[in-house]
Amino acid sequence: MGYPTKVQIIKRKESEQWYVNFPAVLAQAMEFEKGETVEWVIKDRYALTLQRKEAHDKEKRKKKRSSF
Repeated sequence: MGYPTKVQIIKRKESEQWYVNFPAVLAQAMEFEKGETVEWVIKDRYALTLQRKEAHDKEKRKKKRSSF
């Protein structure tokens, strides 16, 4: 199932910012944490991938916690 969202833009005198928000259900499913660094990767004109920069380290920590 997909989660449609709109692209938003804030225009200022000398700059502009583009925003794409995603639903809380996706953030919870991905177990995102506040301040986590992610990276957008362009696949083609129609697809972007959002990936964690520290995915490998996070999985290691998660496995350690669950082994106790």
